Amino acid sequence: MNNYELHDRTAVITGAASGMGEATALLLAAGGARVALLARRRDRLDEVAAKITAGGGTALAVPVDVTDAVSVAAAAATVEAAYGRADLVVNAAGVMLPNPIGDGREDEWIRMIDTNLTGALRVIRAFLPGLRAAAAAGGTADLVNISSIGAHALFPQYAVYSATKAALTHLSASLRTELGAEAVRVTNIEPGLTDTELGGHVDNTELSAQLGAMFQAMPALSAGDIADLIGYVVSRPRHVNLRQVITLPTAQA
Repeated sequence: MNNYELHDRTAVITGAASGMGEATALLLAAGGARVALLARRRDRLDEVAAKITAGGGTALAVPVDVTDAVSVAAAAATVEAAYGRADLVVNAAGVMLPNPIGDGREDEWIRMIDTNLTGALRVIRAFLPGLRAAAAAGGTADLVNISSIGAHALFPQYAVYSATKAALTHLSASLRTELGAEAVRVTNIEPGLTDTELGGHVDNTELSAQLGAMFQAMPALSAGDIADLIGYVVSRPRHVNLRQVITLPTAQA
């Protein structure tokens, strides 16, 4: 694991209970950042926090449901009370539910939209004042959104999921026009095939088998690969913004 220089920074990571969020929290803490771990599963958050503190890092477990505005606002207040303003926010919470459009599973549509897009917006709104304040004071301020290669690559049966990620990618680009002038960096990351818990959300046997075949056909990225990329992005000099990063397994077209 690379240790990037992140001392005196305060990071908020959503989806921190597993996968890319957990890996990112571990890496940022190893670099010296204070990390606030946001996710729904308190037991898993406590486990991740324990790993960080055992390694000499600083972590705060904050249970939150990004689909609930009140929950997100309460989480932001908890983080500020413990650590002050956050100058590094990583939106890693997400859900992938392949949903053939003709099936019309509206509950799954809503869950993906409310987690992948509206949830990210809630987190941005809650922590943006801290990012702006950090930048105005001459510090480094980063907003990192984890989108997906599905934002522009076409995968049958994943139309709604891909639409949420396309929206997140476009949101990131649009926010650059608003926040760049204030010295708040915005980075959008689009991973390709990555081995995380997202595949476990698939409850369709046929589609699950298709996804499994992809993992058998090529070496996938790991959550640690994405965390390492995030660590690199947020440790660049203040005037350097890697605004869009697409990262794929070498064998993925």
